[in-house]
Order: sequence, then C-alpha cells, then structure tokens
Amino acid sequence: MSFLHLLKQTIKLGLLAAVAASPLSERAVIASDAVVGFPQTVPSGTAGSVYLAYKPHLKVVNGCVPFPAVDAAGNTGGGLNPTGATNGGCSSSTGQVYVRSGTSNGRFGLLYSWYFPKDEPSDGLGHRNDWEGVIVWLASSTSTSAANILAVCPSAHGGWDCSTDGFSLTGTSPLIQYESIFPIDHAMGLTTTVGGTQPLIAWESLPAAAQAALQTTDFGAAIVPFKDSTLASNLAAATF
Repeated sequence: MSFLHLLKQTIKLGLLAAVAASPLSERAVIASDAVVGFPQTVPSGTAGSVYLAYKPHLKVVNGCVPFPAVDAAGNTGGGLNPTGATNGGCSSSTGQVYVRSGTSNGRFGLLYSWYFPKDEPSDGLGHRNDWEGVIVWLASSTSTSAANILAVCPSAHGGWDCSTDGFSLTGTSPLIQYESIFPIDHAMGLTTTVGGTQPLIAWESLPAAAQAALQTTDFGAAIVPFKDSTLASNLAAATF
C-alpha cells in the first residue's frame, strides 16, 4: 500500500471522527411541543408493578398540562415565556410522568415527577419551565396494595407537604392536583378529584442520552427533582 493511499485513509478516518464528535451530533434544546416522549415503560417484575400501582392521577386546575421533558436522543424542551394566558401554548399534550425510587431514613419511596413548559400565575408573572412531583412512601417495596401507602407528599414551593391520612386514592393511585393560587406560583396538592394520567417512564428505563440530559440541562428556576444530585435530598426532606 502506497504512502499516498495511507495518507488518504488517515485523512478520511479523521474527518469521520470529527463529524461524529461535531455539535451536530450533540443533544439540543428544542421547542417543548416538539419533544417526543416515551411510551409507558417500566422494568419487568416487581419493581415495574410497584411503579404502576401507585402512579398518580393529576388534575390540572390551571396553567399548563404536563409535557415530555426529554426525548430518546437527549433533546430537552426549552419551555415557554410566562406571558399571555396561563395555559397559552401548553394546554394540550400527551405528557409524561417520570418515576425514580429510593430510600431515606430506612423507608422506601417513589418520586413521581412532571415537567411543565412554564409556571405562570398571571400574565408576566412566574418563570419558564416547571418541575413538580409527589413522593409516595411505602411500608414495603414489593407490595402493591393501598394499605401499603404510609404517606403522600406533593411538592410545594421547594418543599414537600406530607400527609399520612388526608390523601385520596382511586384504586391504589394517589389523587394529586396542580394549581396556582394568585399570585403564588404553581404547586402540587392533594385533591379528591380524579384527574388524568400520562405515560409513565421509569428512570432506569430511560436511555443513557435522556438520563444525561436530565442530569445536566439547565431548566432555570426549575430543578429536576429526581436526578442524581437532588433525589436523596428531596427524599430526606419529605418527612412525616
């Protein structure tokens, strides 16, 4: 093989490597309504059954409905400016609900979470992007009965409001609402109204690119509550 041929092959391989590592192959921030979410996907066996058993129903009282936050390639939604109608540009979506399990103080909990493109109490108030959630504490990590629930803790303004006996269920699913009481930003709360559901995706069922995007994407004032750097502290804060 001639030196010239070797040189051409080396240049070709170098160009291919450069293309593979170029920004074109990196994940991006895209329009929230362009993010294609995941079908309902949980691990097989007991873990998946537990995730599904306690998947919450969500009643959106006002504001945006939940949207998928990330797609299989790791692209994330860019959210919306808090202007116009409180649900302007975000009133319809299949949505997505995320779940990740963990332990704290010897108890087993499930952190379910939703993403919203904006948190807007009124025109001009609020912020782009919102992450909210609910922690369901269980007596057993393998049971799927209603009696297995120790507490239900909706997220509210950076904290978790836990209840051991004031929550309502449909079957084994906690009933949660998303609401802003003017002029305060949106928060989760307990309700007796049966809301809707979204496709559930477990953290361990997400592809690596999606996990990495949720770990590193800057959502501004909104923080992913179940990523590696926040899961433990959120579980520890949800006391009852």
